[in-house]
Amino acid sequence: MSYAVETFTTQEQEILRHYVTNLEGPVFALVNLPEVVKGALFARYSRSAKSLRRLFLDEFVDELDISGDATVDATMGLRRAEELYERVFGEYGDDSVAQLGGVHLACEQASNVLTKILERGRLMSYLEQSTRYIPYDTRLWTGHYRYVRDPEVLESPLGARYVGEMDRMFDTYGELLPQVVAYLAEAFPRGGEVSDFAYRQSIRARALDALRGLLPAGALSNVGIYGSGQSYEMLLLRMRAHPLPEARSYADLMLTELRKVIPSFLTRVDRADRGVAWSDYFSRRDEATGELLGRLFAEVDTHISPEEPSVQLVDFDPLGEEHVLAAICYEHLGLSERAIERRVATMTPIERRELLRAYVGDRANRRHRPGRAFERTDYRFDIVSDYGAFRDLQRHRMMTIEWQPLTPRLGYEVPGIIIDAGLEGRYRTSLERSSDLFHALDERLPEQARYAVALAYNIRYTMQMNAREAMHVTELRSGPQGHPSYRIIAQQMHSQIAEVAGHRGIAEAMSFIDDSESELGRLEAERRLEERRGSGA
Repeated sequence: MSYAVETFTTQEQEILRHYVTNLEGPVFALVNLPEVVKGALFARYSRSAKSLRRLFLDEFVDELDISGDATVDATMGLRRAEELYERVFGEYGDDSVAQLGGVHLACEQASNVLTKILERGRLMSYLEQSTRYIPYDTRLWTGHYRYVRDPEVLESPLGARYVGEMDRMFDTYGELLPQVVAYLAEAFPRGGEVSDFAYRQSIRARALDALRGLLPAGALSNVGIYGSGQSYEMLLLRMRAHPLPEARSYADLMLTELRKVIPSFLTRVDRADRGVAWSDYFSRRDEATGELLGRLFAEVDTHISPEEPSVQLVDFDPLGEEHVLAAICYEHLGLSERAIERRVATMTPIERRELLRAYVGDRANRRHRPGRAFERTDYRFDIVSDYGAFRDLQRHRMMTIEWQPLTPRLGYEVPGIIIDAGLEGRYRTSLERSSDLFHALDERLPEQARYAVALAYNIRYTMQMNAREAMHVTELRSGPQGHPSYRIIAQQMHSQIAEVAGHRGIAEAMSFIDDSESELGRLEAERRLEERRGSGA
C-alpha cells in the first residue's frame, strides 16, 4: 500500500524518537509517556485533522517535562523488552500473561473499510477520527485527497478512473460544505443567549453530519487503539486472513511496531505451525461457507421490499423480564435458581414492578445503570441503515454485531437539510458516480470495490445485546447531540423492546431515552463545553 510520509525538522525528529517507535510509517506505538498523557493524546486525536506525531509536537510537548528523556530512544529498546518478556513467559508459561502488557498504537491513513476490521475486537479500546469535527475538504501534505490508493487498483485498467471519480466525490463534498453552512446559519439564526463560538461549532457539526454521506468508504481515517498483547494477537490473526489486501498489508505494519514494545507476546503470529495455521483456518472456513451458501441460496429471491422496516427486533425471550427479576433475586437469597423462578412466576404485576424499580433505583443520569441482572435477557435486531450510522454503532463492543458486504444495492436517503438547501441534485449525482465506480470495480476487484461506496448507502447488519447494553446504547445514541441517522435507530430499538418484546418494565428503566427532534443537536453540548472552558473545569 502507498502511504503519505510526513516530514519533520531535525529538532522535531530528536523529540519524537523518544516517544514513538518510528518516524515515517502510518503505524507506530507510543512509549515513554505517562498513561494519562497517552489517553489525553488519543482523545484529542479523534477530533483533530493532524497526525498523532504532529499533534504531539504542536499541543503536548510544551506541557511535558522531557528533560529526563534525552538519553531515551524508543527505537532502541527492543532487545531489553525481549529479554524481559521472555523471562516472564518462561516463568509463567500462560496465555493470560499476554493480557498484562498493553500498547497504545496509532493507526493512521486507514480506509473506513479497514477501520471496521481494526475495531472488531471486544477487549480493546478505540478512538476514531470523527467526520463530525474534521472536514474532508482539505488535502494531505502530498497534495492528494484523503482516500486509499490501493496499488492493485491504481495499476489496473480502472486506475485513472478510480482516481478521477474519487477526486470528484471529494470535490463535491468540499463545494457543498460552505453552502450547507450558509443555509443552516440562515435557517437557524443565533439566539442572544448563545455565544458566537458555540453557535458556529454546532452549525459546522450539523453541516458535516449532513454531508458525510458523500464521502466514500475509501476515505482515510486515523484510529488510536489500546489493547493487550493477547488482543493484538487475535486482531492480527484475523487481519492476516482477511480477503482485503489493505488489511493484510496493514497487519504486517502493526506487527513490526508491536514487536518493538511487546515482542514475546506476538511470537506465534507468523509461525507456520501456530499463527499462520490459525489464519489459514479462518480463510478456509470462510471460503467454504461462502461457496456452500452460493449453492444453497442460488434460487432465493434477494429483492428488497421497500416496505421492509429498517429496524426489526427479530429475536427475544418472551419471559425475559421474569428472568431478569429472578437474576435480581439470586444474589440476595440463599435459594436455587429454579426455586426463585417459581416464586417470581407467582408475583403480581405490582410486585414485579416494585422489584424492578427498586433494583434500577433513582438514576440521576444515564451513567447510573443497574447491575448484571439486566444481562439475563437478550435482544437481536436486524437493521438497515446508512454506512455512516453503522460506523458509529459498530464501535459498541459489548454486543455481537455482524454485517454484510457494503454495496450500493440497498440504496440511500437524501438528508432533509440537503433537500431544503436546494442541493439534492448534486448530492444524488455524486452518489450515482459512487455506484457506477463500484460496479466497474466489482467485476475485477470485488474487495477494493467497497472503497467507492459512499457512506450514504445503506448496509444491513445485526446487533445482539443484553438489556444492560441495550440501555447503554439506546440512551447514548438517542441523545440530541447525536447524528440523526443513528438517533432514529436507538429510538426504534427502545420502542420495540417495549412494544414488540413486551418488556415494558425494562424499557421504562431506560429513562434517559431522548425522543425529541433537534436540528442543531450539538448546540447545547457546545454551550456546556464552553462553560467548562470558562470555569477552568
